[in-house]
Amino acid sequence: MEQYKLAVEMADRVSQRRNLANTFFLTLHTLLIGTASFIFEKGPRTSNLWLNVFPFIALLLLCYVWWRLLRSYRQLNSAKWKVIGEFECKLPSSPYWAAEWKLLGEGRNPALYRPLTDLENWVPIIFGCLYVIGAIAVFFS
Repeated sequence: MEQYKLAVEMADRVSQRRNLANTFFLTLHTLLIGTASFIFEKGPRTSNLWLNVFPFIALLLLCYVWWRLLRSYRQLNSAKWKVIGEFECKLPSSPYWAAEWKLLGEGRNPALYRPLTDLENWVPIIFGCLYVIGAIAVFFS
């Protein structure tokens, strides 16, 4: 029973770390967008191509790191919840594995349940697309 409690607690901690990572990256990107907007509006201009391209590449790399981190957390948590499910098979009841997760169609039916990770994986991709559109607008203006 103690191993089960520890497994549930560790899965919850992974979710908390994922949320903290999302908060960090959202804050960072919001700050970077604000800074870039200010510099574009009020800051100095440069004709050096690399000074214009480097920040754009850095932003796209940040989006990729964020996306990979989310994917890693998803894989780690999936494994942890499978272990919890195995523990529950040996317990008198199975509130998560046999009840809740089965009722939600194991996350396969979006009409019943859409896992948060399905949605949150799109956030860094959307930021990356916005950066590409912004860069195109800036470079060709």
